[in-house]
Amino acid sequence: MTAPATADPVAGRCSVGLDIGGTKVLGVLLDAGGVVRGSVRVPTRWGTEGVVGAAAEVVDRLCAAAGLSPADLAGVGAGVPGLVDPVTGEVSHAVNLGIHDRGVALAPLLAAQVRGVPVVVENDLNVAAVGAARVLGLRGDLAFLGLGTGVAAGLLLGGQLRRGHRGGAGEIGHVPYDPAGPVCPCGQRGCLELYASGSAIDAAWPSRSGRPAAAELFAAAAGGDPVAQGLQDTFAAAVAAAVRLVVLTCDVEHVVLGGGVAEVGEPLLAAVVRQLGEQATGSPFLRSLRIADRVQVVPRDVPVAPIGAALRARDVARAPQVAAVP
Repeated sequence: MTAPATADPVAGRCSVGLDIGGTKVLGVLLDAGGVVRGSVRVPTRWGTEGVVGAAAEVVDRLCAAAGLSPADLAGVGAGVPGLVDPVTGEVSHAVNLGIHDRGVALAPLLAAQVRGVPVVVENDLNVAAVGAARVLGLRGDLAFLGLGTGVAAGLLLGGQLRRGHRGGAGEIGHVPYDPAGPVCPCGQRGCLELYASGSAIDAAWPSRSGRPAAAELFAAAAGGDPVAQGLQDTFAAAVAAAVRLVVLTCDVEHVVLGGGVAEVGEPLLAAVVRQLGEQATGSPFLRSLRIADRVQVVPRDVPVAPIGAALRARDVARAPQVAAVP
């Protein structure tokens, strides 16, 4: 006879999700029903100590605003750029955070700052893929293509995150796009992220008004500026190449465009879809895959990455809680 399942200590408890990027740490407090109950954003601080300090500050502020202690949380999830060991919480090569070492024990360091609350660390695009699937109600294989400081894809295949042998699955930003191009910080030449990232737009079209450079560029292109139109087309072609790459390697049903550039919204989607159509010209094979039909953009101001991180923290906290079977 099967013994009754023990009470789930996670049920009814909130969790915190953190999206730790090159410019900001965005955190959300997620209640037991998956509803966002608060959010806090602070600038990223450089290096391991700075990252841990900023992340702990966000957790403390979210809890204080809700009248909670960190000890009341089911867990804290953090999405970070770089290679992540989800079992140990170690992070390597998170160069956009000023973490250049291998095996930095980010999860234990953060747990020590938030009073021993369980901390789960994942690649930032992986948690964004989890969050996008939940928020947008998408079933089937999904790639979340992050267009931020760099370019990479989080892969949700068969309902499971696909991290790869060394945690490098989806790091398509370091596939050479132009082998004769400039040197990438990774050491190669002409990597895709030098052409299809928010950083690429910042370099090609520096902000003139203080607005995000991507928003300025697309607005100028829509207004008929020929230089802006050329830069927009060049950027959209590189993003279309990234979309094509994830579809041709994983045949995902959904490609969700996210990251800072995605705040441009529908104009970005239209430009990428147009480039996908042009790239499929002359190729019955590409046309048969209907790649453009698989692409959508994250709605503005929907924090899919920290939501996904909070969900991952809750899933990991629940994992050991299984019914006892004599």
